[in-house]
Amino acid sequence: MALFELFSLSFLAATILPLSSEVLLFALLNDPDNMPGALWLAATTGNVLGACVNWGLGYWGMQFLGRRWFPVKREEISRAEQRFHRYGAWSLLLAWVPVIGDPLTVVAGALRYSFWRFFLLVGLGKGGRYALLIVFLGESY
Repeated sequence: MALFELFSLSFLAATILPLSSEVLLFALLNDPDNMPGALWLAATTGNVLGACVNWGLGYWGMQFLGRRWFPVKREEISRAEQRFHRYGAWSLLLAWVPVIGDPLTVVAGALRYSFWRFFLLVGLGKGGRYALLIVFLGESY
């Protein structure tokens, strides 16, 4: 059940919702019954799939940009698009960074960036981040 909760929270945290999965990850790492590898897999999978939702939002939803109910503001998209053009697809390795990561993933979809390349870069970035968190947090317990 804990892995499903971590997966779910990580998924939601990767979308445009203002959530964080780190606190739950820290708590689960403190329980010796949880295997760090399984926690990494649940968190990474959920977070990457949540970013894929953002990519889809950009790919299919940009026609709604500017509407009051649309979850991403025009200014956020504009800044993320500038970063994407400036730093290229490698910026997707930073999709885990708060505030800039979600708009970057939406912009990648809006710019019709290859889904499989997106998936690979976002997976590397998010997976690497969770691995580092688990290594450093695991040492502190």
